[in-house]
Amino acid sequence: MARLSRYLNLLLLSLWCLIILVTSCAAPTVIPGVKSTIRIDNLLYTYYGHNNAVTAVAWSPDGKEIASASYDKTVQILDAASGRHLLTYRGHTNWVTAVVWSPDGQYLASASFDKTVQVWNASTGQRLLTYRGHDKAVMAVAWSPDGKEIASAGYDGTVQVWNASTGQCLLTYRGHSDWVTAVAWSPDGKEIASAGLDTTAQVWNASTGKMLVIYRSHVGQVTSIAWSPDGKEIASVGFDRTVQVWNASTGRSFWIYCCHDWVNGIAWSPDGAYIASANTNTTVQIWNSVTGKPTLTYPDHGREVLSVAWSPDGTRLVSGDDDGLVRIWQVPASTE
Repeated sequence: MARLSRYLNLLLLSLWCLIILVTSCAAPTVIPGVKSTIRIDNLLYTYYGHNNAVTAVAWSPDGKEIASASYDKTVQILDAASGRHLLTYRGHTNWVTAVVWSPDGQYLASASFDKTVQVWNASTGQRLLTYRGHDKAVMAVAWSPDGKEIASAGYDGTVQVWNASTGQCLLTYRGHSDWVTAVAWSPDGKEIASAGLDTTAQVWNASTGKMLVIYRSHVGQVTSIAWSPDGKEIASVGFDRTVQVWNASTGRSFWIYCCHDWVNGIAWSPDGAYIASANTNTTVQIWNSVTGKPTLTYPDHGREVLSVAWSPDGTRLVSGDDDGLVRIWQVPASTE
């Protein structure tokens, strides 16, 4: 029965890809689900500090440290070069779902099932602020490029924009009809992209909350979104087993990679040339951001990969998995 169910799911997804290709007036490139045959094992080290799933990973802006969030209710900071443990933050009372560095690298914001976002000193772990504007679990958090504001999203169906120093709520966006599980600020700080269980990704003005674009090409929950470094494109992934890249201003699809496994996380390389995905099939996949073709596969984590992030210089990747492991990988000079 399990094999039949898997076959039917793949068949339905293939039919959906065909419908997109036939019916769209400006059809994106639809790429069949052929995984990269190039597998590399450039593992630098594995960090074993967590005792539950690692839900989010993030590099400090200077590339010297990595923060990892976990269902063990902690955020841990490690030295990016050696993997040495530096600090454990224990301010949350439930699963920690997201973590992000401030642009200047002095602070971290972490989100949790305890319905809070907490801002704390990255060097000492001292909590500076607790934001309590959500009435359900908070699933995503993003810091504005100028460091003045934070956007948080959650199971209450809202995205809330608030002052990073005072916690004052400045704007509540209610464009989604269900859980919001992803949020990302545009590189210029003028727009925010959000996505979630309603299968849409939405782009809206960060100051006014005015909706600008609704992207509707996903047919399952959208789990993660990322802006290209130039702010012109957005990559989105989800439980419809696709990786999609689309125009941030018009919502027009550039390419859709079909019949992938469920995708939990997405990250754009700093130079904009590649995309990394964290996948339920225990791998991290590298994609050409222009053609949509997979170029490299980092081998099995052993368990489902939940999160992935590029180093600021683009030479390394960090990934976290369902088994509580954090792994750091070297990225080859050429991934083609």
